[in-house]
Amino acid sequence: MIYTADWIVTQDAARTVVRDGAILVRGDSVAAVGAASDVVAANPGEQTVSLGESAVFPGLVDAHCHLPMSLLRGRGDDKPLFAWLNEDVFPREAKLFPEAVRLGAALSCCELARYGCTSFFDMYMLEENVFAAADEVGLRGVLGENVTRFFPQLGGADRDALFGRIRRNAEAWRGHPRLRPAVAPHAPYTTDPELLRECRDLALELACPFAMHLAETEDETRTTLDEHGMRPVRYCDSLELLRPDATFFHCVHLDAEEIALLAERGCAVVHNPASNLKLASGSAPVAEMIRSGVRVALGTDGPASNNSQNMVRELWLAALLGKATARDPAAMSAQNALDMATLGGAAALHDPSIGSLEPGKKADFFAIDLGSAPNAHPCANPVSALVYAASGAENRLTVVGGREIWRDGEFLTVDWAELRERFDRVAARS
Repeated sequence: MIYTADWIVTQDAARTVVRDGAILVRGDSVAAVGAASDVVAANPGEQTVSLGESAVFPGLVDAHCHLPMSLLRGRGDDKPLFAWLNEDVFPREAKLFPEAVRLGAALSCCELARYGCTSFFDMYMLEENVFAAADEVGLRGVLGENVTRFFPQLGGADRDALFGRIRRNAEAWRGHPRLRPAVAPHAPYTTDPELLRECRDLALELACPFAMHLAETEDETRTTLDEHGMRPVRYCDSLELLRPDATFFHCVHLDAEEIALLAERGCAVVHNPASNLKLASGSAPVAEMIRSGVRVALGTDGPASNNSQNMVRELWLAALLGKATARDPAAMSAQNALDMATLGGAAALHDPSIGSLEPGKKADFFAIDLGSAPNAHPCANPVSALVYAASGAENRLTVVGGREIWRDGEFLTVDWAELRERFDRVAARS
């Protein structure tokens, strides 16, 4: 299959943008990218799909999300993190059940695909149901069962039961072409040193990524200082959690020493601008992290704390918030934001096969309409059009591993009407 479009934004090392370009897809991978005339001429007989006045980008990566929390969208708005968690989230989550988790995740996967997101890093409970939902919709992802010290919990009656669930998921999905397991303790304040060390050991045993919320609020920093005598990043480093296979979510409250430590240890960090703003947690020092060599990605967090899972909106917020925080319009460019949502996302998922459109990479991409959407026309620069002008609703095509998931207003892998009806039934019980 050959896809042609007015613009192909490759996100390769040179950030090449091809005018009147084409992508040749073979199997689940990109076989060629270049001028449409050259790609078509070199591959006679291949089916060609013309996207016309569109710009094609690598699939966006939501590097931090809680997919089943679509069930809790709009619950407990306008509260700080700890009050929101304790009063609205934790009590409702205790009543969840497998079908609800699966349908909540499936609806979220559709929302991600609708707005050009092809990959995600999820943390939740009963995660085998999230695996099943993501597999059905067709997205790519890394999925971690939420680990806390509070038992019994949905994932298990005790530590052994919870770790057994994680091992079973790892074995069940080993070798899957799109979905991989992770070990994901919730946060420093919901765990203890022994449990975190055990999680670190389990990630090494299963050879899978390690992920956790970290340094999200000032309250978390105070709590960690009171209980452990160290700020959150130093505390995690003392437990040997900071390694190249680790991804940390939020990292809002960091000092210069902590930023340098995250860079030295090779960790990935996920910036969540909308969630951090809505919960008034603060603004992460993203520009400083990037300058220091930290691998920074972009995420939506959960649909109850955002409340959207639209990664195009997250691009816009990340760029504007970075400028406002630094009081410098050049501190966070449109290209910086796109880098976080693509190449940074690949680093956060520890997956070098995604993040750019180059031969040998996975055929994950989306196409925004530049012709019929007044807000995206005219297009002098497709990266600027995506980050500053688009809403996400201009997306006309989402492809994951060479398979079309969303095209011209229709979900192609699931029956949306049936899914919504089933989701609404279980959401009423949640």
